[in-house]
Amino acid sequence: MVILCINPDNPQERLLRQAVELLRQGAVICYPTDTVYGIGCDIYNHKAVQRIHELKRRPKDQPFSFICGSLKNVSTYCHVSNHGYRLMKRFLPGPYTFVLPAMKIVPKIMMSKQKTVGIRVPDNRICHALVELLGNPIVTTSATCQADEVLPADAFAVEERLGHRVDAIIDAGPLFPALSTIVSLVGEEPVVLRQGKGDSSQMF
Repeated sequence: MVILCINPDNPQERLLRQAVELLRQGAVICYPTDTVYGIGCDIYNHKAVQRIHELKRRPKDQPFSFICGSLKNVSTYCHVSNHGYRLMKRFLPGPYTFVLPAMKIVPKIMMSKQKTVGIRVPDNRICHALVELLGNPIVTTSATCQADEVLPADAFAVEERLGHRVDAIIDAGPLFPALSTIVSLVGEEPVVLRQGKGDSSQMF
């Protein structure tokens, strides 16, 4: 298991490329976001996605969200209405997960039975750089194995809990962990499915 100490404000490209090379090889990594330390992999590596399902003890019919590099990339993977786009433009990047109808380019293992996906564009430079260098989205889910676990606040806590079960951990220092706010944009009006770090009161 590799630990990469990456500066959150000015990420070192050499270390980012090292992390991306691991992702290309099918690695499962832990990395910081604007909400929590997350677990992720390349969404197109089926075996790696399955590993995360096993690690999280999560049924295959409960797919993970994934990170896009920017709002511009979201329309490649999802159907976005004009209203939905305007709303996302106001709140992204930020601590939100938006549920949207998926495009066919999204692997089935990443879709719900209703063919929807959860999309994140975190306010985090490391996340943006990983997705940009990889060239496609990465899985994002909290670095916990059970729903009622305390969210790890730093890489040390992540290593203590998951070190032997992941291939790399990006250490970007401590953060104040809180889950993202989940908002469905499948219907005509936004629906808050989970209130988290993001303020949803301005969406209505």
